[in-house]
Amino acid sequence: MRRVALVRPRVGLGDLLCSWPAWRALRAFRPDLRVTVITWPETAPLLAHMRREVDELLPFPGFPGIPERPPDPLAWPRFLRLARERRFDLAIQTYGDNPAANEVTARLGATARGGFRAEGWWRDEDAPTYLAYPREEHEVWRHLRCVEHLGVRLRPDADRMVFTTLPGDDEEFRRLALEHGLRPGRYVVLHPGASCASRRWPTDRFAQVGDALVERGYAVVIGGVAGERDLADAVRGAMRRPAHDLTGRTSLGGYALVLRHAALLVGNDTGPAHLAAAVGTPTVVVFLSGDPVRWAHPGPRHRVCRVAVGCNPCPHLTCPIDFRCALRLPADAVLSEVDRLLW
Repeated sequence: MRRVALVRPRVGLGDLLCSWPAWRALRAFRPDLRVTVITWPETAPLLAHMRREVDELLPFPGFPGIPERPPDPLAWPRFLRLARERRFDLAIQTYGDNPAANEVTARLGATARGGFRAEGWWRDEDAPTYLAYPREEHEVWRHLRCVEHLGVRLRPDADRMVFTTLPGDDEEFRRLALEHGLRPGRYVVLHPGASCASRRWPTDRFAQVGDALVERGYAVVIGGVAGERDLADAVRGAMRRPAHDLTGRTSLGGYALVLRHAALLVGNDTGPAHLAAAVGTPTVVVFLSGDPVRWAHPGPRHRVCRVAVGCNPCPHLTCPIDFRCALRLPADAVLSEVDRLLW
């Protein structure tokens, strides 16, 4: 085995960050491998930070049954040609419990296939290189179990989250810190965004947390991507105290350093919570529809805020009823966890 394809067509920052420890373990165990990740082209900025573990990105054109993006059938023949030109020795399905991902893996022309065996997948169903999807594990350990099943020996710290910065990230952070007067350890980042509405705690409650943090002597930074501008504006508009808005003003590496030097991140169950864990920053994460068993990071430096309402966790992108998991979680409950970490 020399040429390996990792089929991981996910777009979420958290999804790929939680895959990273397994890819790091694979590289440590077999540094001679050439590793190609098959995923969406817009993930290239994140994969650039994984240059020690990943040799190349092969852009994925989509496929029926892979929900992240509509498929581009006209691009499929070229994609298959590029995949088969690489003559993969092994193609690993690391997407999850989805038969369509197994179908994609089977079409790459690799000598051998393995990884997650999705429920309902029938081809190669007896191959020992496949692992029944480990639903009860944390997301990091799901992927570690996958490479372990294929023979990778895991080190004791295999589940440690990591993030590698790039040249220029430090200068970006220094510029932002100087412009906003940010002192390491004396500011807290609020991240009110999330990819779906069912994971977004109300902005007025983020504002209450922000005001309380300013009263406790901390500067408040509101972070997010440009598409979360309306959420950032809503938080700032509801705050009585000033806040520094960096929404859409940082690269991924720059935001990672903003988090690294922060005293704390308070945010929703979304990618920046994993990014904060990867750079060693304590977190208070609000879980609404999401599953903390799968996504919360362990240890006393990472606190979960959640109200069990009988229907969460749930798969809905938008709550179909009264969003009780969000509305029954008051700002005081989140501030209690914040104080546990700051004092």
